Amino acid sequence: MKRALIAAAILVSWFIIHSVLIILDGLTDELKPVDVAVVLGNKVELNGQPSERLKARLDRTVELYEEEYFPMVIVSGGIGSEGFDEAKVMKAYLVDQGIPGNKIFEDNNGYNSYMTAQNANRIMKELELDSAMIVTQYYHVTRTKLAFRKMDVSDVYGAHARFFEIRDVYSIIREFPAYYKYLIAY
Repeated sequence: MKRALIAAAILVSWFIIHSVLIILDGLTDELKPVDVAVVLGNKVELNGQPSERLKARLDRTVELYEEEYFPMVIVSGGIGSEGFDEAKVMKAYLVDQGIPGNKIFEDNNGYNSYMTAQNANRIMKELELDSAMIVTQYYHVTRTKLAFRKMDVSDVYGAHARFFEIRDVYSIIREFPAYYKYLIAY
């Protein structure tokens, strides 16, 4: 019983420390000039518009593009249950916000962070790009940077969307096992 309590205390402590580090890393934007931004997809509403969470990612991308942190953007997503291609919706939104369409590259098979890293890495190699800035929710930055580093993209930085909701609690909890899955399995 005593060993089980000690093990549980260690696991809870490890979870808390790890979660705090993920939050701090995600909220500390690494704003450096890079070759490309990679925006991770999210839900598209039934009316074909980006969800508020996705819109926040795209708005942050527009802001950083206008500040000249990167000259190109990769939008990454899949076809969600709503039937829309996230990458196409994301590109259309960014074009509407003033980013030229020829500066935006679509990854239509970014169904998870690892696939996004794989596909973005392929696009980056084709375009001879070396550095990237990930744009996603703060709790997702650390794991996504890990996925990109596993693809040998060593110059990878993060910027978070300025959108917070109660669902973030669940997402932070989920990041703990997801990070170690990416660390070990990929």
